[in-house]
Amino acid sequence: MLTGPLPGLVLTWQIDGLSAFFALVILSISAVTGIYALGNGRHHASFPGSGGLYVLFVFAMLGVVVAGDAFTFLIAWETMSLVSFALVLTEHRREEVRRAAWVYVVMTHTATAFIVSAFLLLARGSGSLVFAEWTAHASASDAGIASVIFVLGLVGFGTKAGMIPLHIWLPQAHPVAPAHVSALMSGVMIKLGIYGLLRLSFDWLAPGPAWWGALILGLGAASAVLGVLYALMEHDLKRLLAYHSVENIGIILFGVGAAVMARALGLGAIVALALSAALFHVANHATFKALLFMGAGAIDSAVGTRDLERLGGLVRRMPFTALSFLVGSAAISALPPLNGFASEWLTFQSLLQLGRLAEEPQTALLPLLAGGALALTGALAVACFVKAFGVSFLALPRSTQAAAAREVGALELIPMATLALLCIALGLAAVPVVTAIGSLVPAAMLPHDGPALGLAAPAGGRLVLPGIALALPTFGALALLLPRLLGPVRARVAETWACGIALQPVHEYTAMAFAKPIRLMFRDIVRPVRDIGVVHRSGTRFVASVHYRSHIAPIFERYVYEALTDRLVAMARVVRTLQNGSLQTYLAYLFAALLVALVLAR
Repeated sequence: MLTGPLPGLVLTWQIDGLSAFFALVILSISAVTGIYALGNGRHHASFPGSGGLYVLFVFAMLGVVVAGDAFTFLIAWETMSLVSFALVLTEHRREEVRRAAWVYVVMTHTATAFIVSAFLLLARGSGSLVFAEWTAHASASDAGIASVIFVLGLVGFGTKAGMIPLHIWLPQAHPVAPAHVSALMSGVMIKLGIYGLLRLSFDWLAPGPAWWGALILGLGAASAVLGVLYALMEHDLKRLLAYHSVENIGIILFGVGAAVMARALGLGAIVALALSAALFHVANHATFKALLFMGAGAIDSAVGTRDLERLGGLVRRMPFTALSFLVGSAAISALPPLNGFASEWLTFQSLLQLGRLAEEPQTALLPLLAGGALALTGALAVACFVKAFGVSFLALPRSTQAAAAREVGALELIPMATLALLCIALGLAAVPVVTAIGSLVPAAMLPHDGPALGLAAPAGGRLVLPGIALALPTFGALALLLPRLLGPVRARVAETWACGIALQPVHEYTAMAFAKPIRLMFRDIVRPVRDIGVVHRSGTRFVASVHYRSHIAPIFERYVYEALTDRLVAMARVVRTLQNGSLQTYLAYLFAALLVALVLAR
């Protein structure tokens, strides 16, 4: 507890298992990205004091997770938001950067307004701003008020997490920020929205109705599926990764939603399993997403672009970056035996077991549908990172800049290699890691009335990831050795046959062509837009050139936010005509207001 500068103002701090878990994620990822920033900063412009803002950003995030009352929490929360806004504006001379930063600051302050509203209702019910008092008063809260508080908190914390449909700031702000800032924002900062949602759902409020969990599951499904679909359509590597943050927030929400629903149904074992899955994926996503953003920053430094269509052939020029990026791509695609597979498998088990144990058919159906959405998300994620890695690193260079690329320095390679090894270690040691996570979470939030935590479902078998890790290279070695054991192998090296012509970069699959079958399959969702321009030769009908451009217009941006913005601008124009600067007009307004006041006073 710390006395503030104003009379009666007290800043309260608390550290429990959940705070310690999130603080560990913040410190570990920020330490690695801080080292990376020292090397990557040599290639990109910054502004004086950016290093100090980075440190303040880390301390503000720590302040959020150790705050013990609403006032302290909001001070840390606003500091985190404003400092990250300044870091996004590092390259503020670009119009794209300024627009993305303003969208971010508007959305984050809108989120804060919802959080403050939820906090005021909690403080009104308990008579205190201290979180411990909210927890003690949770069981005495009115059910209707509790549902209002839950919805307000879900909107506020969900916006910061990048949950669809409140995600529009994320794919704009993360790509334009420096690589180490993007890694920290995407890997860590958005998880504090999950932290707030966990505190709200399991600490500050009593167990609510099952529809709370159902709502989170539905929003998680939308975030996961739409996030990975939008990522598949992107050709900017950092924007692609930003949409995958939306996808992985959806995966975390599957675990949170299953836990909230199981808590309402009194299924303590499922609460333990689902929360373990959610928290494990928080740590895993922080690890491989920071790795991938640093890899994208290394590519940008070496080539000067993030456009997939201008990359290619980097595996020969940047082999260490390619290997690290490959590990991160396999981890985020949930391939065994890496960490992404372990936490997604645990999430699958929680959803399937909740669907099996729920008594009412309508309650059991939603977790099973969420499991299907998670399976679809995993398949699309594999396709997306085959595109991202293959187009970036394989085949021939598609530009002179890619052909001249060189490996980045040790200060960038060491952090990437560290996180790549951590992706492998977290996957192989998944069982003890999940058990440790379960021991950190307070007992009130993670009941242990079911089986011991670990990678085992309450009614299912156990997954032995070290065995899978040993089996994969064993079978690979057998596949290579078996032909040699059967007889002599005669190998002949020749150029790739291309119908008698020399291979050129224009013969390669482009990122757009790779994603086109999926774009056509889901065209009613992603809504592709094609612009075709035909230029004719002067005075003739012969075609001189054809320009083709394809992009997508996400449904929420087009039909919700653009429509809302247009109406707000129209209202502003009306108000602008009323405020015309004429003294006579203002006197008329005063006279009309006086008449209305006199009529109402009668």
